[in-house]
Amino acid sequence: MTRHAAAILLTRSAGPDREVYLVERSKELRFFGGYWALPGGVLGAEDGAEDDPASLRRCAVRELFEETGVLLDPALSATPASERLRVRRAMLGDDHDAGVRAWQELCGPHRGERAVTDVCRIVTPPFAPTRYDTLFVRAELPAGESPEVWPGELVAGRFVRPAAALDAWRRGELMLVPPVVILFEHLVRARDLQEFDAVMAATAAGYEAGRLHHVRFSPGVLLASLRSPTLPPATTTNCYIVGESELWIVDPAPPDADEQERLFVLLDELRGAGARLAGILVTHHHGDHVGAVAATSARYGLPVRGHPLTLERLRGDFTRGAPLHDGDVIPLGRAPDGTPGWHLQALFTPGHDRGHLCFRESRYDAVLVGDMLSTISTIVIDPPEGHLRTYLASLTRLLDVPMGTLYPAHGPAVRDGHRLVRQYLRHRAQREQKLISVLAAGPADAATLLPQVYWDVDPRMFGVAARSLAAGLEKLAEDGVARVDAAGIWHLLPGRASSTADPGVAR
Repeated sequence: MTRHAAAILLTRSAGPDREVYLVERSKELRFFGGYWALPGGVLGAEDGAEDDPASLRRCAVRELFEETGVLLDPALSATPASERLRVRRAMLGDDHDAGVRAWQELCGPHRGERAVTDVCRIVTPPFAPTRYDTLFVRAELPAGESPEVWPGELVAGRFVRPAAALDAWRRGELMLVPPVVILFEHLVRARDLQEFDAVMAATAAGYEAGRLHHVRFSPGVLLASLRSPTLPPATTTNCYIVGESELWIVDPAPPDADEQERLFVLLDELRGAGARLAGILVTHHHGDHVGAVAATSARYGLPVRGHPLTLERLRGDFTRGAPLHDGDVIPLGRAPDGTPGWHLQALFTPGHDRGHLCFRESRYDAVLVGDMLSTISTIVIDPPEGHLRTYLASLTRLLDVPMGTLYPAHGPAVRDGHRLVRQYLRHRAQREQKLISVLAAGPADAATLLPQVYWDVDPRMFGVAARSLAAGLEKLAEDGVARVDAAGIWHLLPGRASSTADPGVAR
């Protein structure tokens, strides 16, 4: 699903003193919670038709007033403070229609779209089910206007110099949404706003033509979302390029030659900027993670490193590197802020796959978790390769690993990795309790259990759910909670009517 949106670079001053206004999103928000972003939001019916660029400009103007109280249209500059307060309260209230009427009454024919300049239009890469087709515009803060954020979905706002903001981001002191990182990097390099507009328009055109975005949720980790033969709802696997001057490619996924070429264009671009490709890392051997391993290794002469169980199962001609075991360190050189001794550490996390590794980055505590967790679905545990008790133990271990941003193989990154781990543990405990409660009603075979235990799953996915059910039943047998007879009927053992899974809530 694609939604139309607008965001605005509100600037003041000029040259090296130019500042841009950023707003801090509440940590509780699902989409970029805890990050600093540009004011903006989703196109509303009151803004106009989706296919009219003027509608998105009106959206940017409306969202700017709603979020900061700034009116861009000079015709509205004399609006009394009491009237501004009334309208803004209505727009932020629970009655959406009343807010729309208040805004339209305030604006009249003056919608403010002429006060902004288009910069570029970018669509979110396909790593999430909901993508945003966003028009980025810019405007100078009018004389006499002063932005003010009211706590709610946003918790703060401030003007920042782009170069200083990027320095703070590299130090790990400021979390910037990926589009802001891209915009600020180009803004710092541009001689003036006109050059910035031209460069960003060319960059956006490249994205539309298929070039990969430079998506970074934290410094030193670039997310490249590539089409792969994975399970729905995912359609892509995230390949990660980690490092600055020394780059490691984690899970080059696509078997398709066209998708591989997109990855190679990105890698060549990074090499052209002075970086050196050091090698390839693989989290595990599943096909939607390793489709380009052999091609990438052959093209660039790179060694491939992973758990011994993974390396022995990889196919194709590639340069075999040293195997990785739990705790092994992969040097990265200097961190983006210049800190020496930067590295990745391998973490052995079996359960989804017998040779599964996660990789923890040492400067910002980012963790690349492969298929341990996803931010768009649950993880399938498919016996005999998958083992639920082992998987839960690996999840629990991740709670003891210092973790900031969590980078999954499928879905966008999240800033609070431990929170997602706890959610996964709770979900598994709840699913196990559901299985036990169904068995408590009477013995049943797997086919009878499936629609009752996975009542919330699309029946079209029952084939996948059946493998997860098999993993859950296997765990109940290992825990002495249930047994299966010769006819394939499962029985709950006496006195075992509650889950033994650790929900992880207390940690």
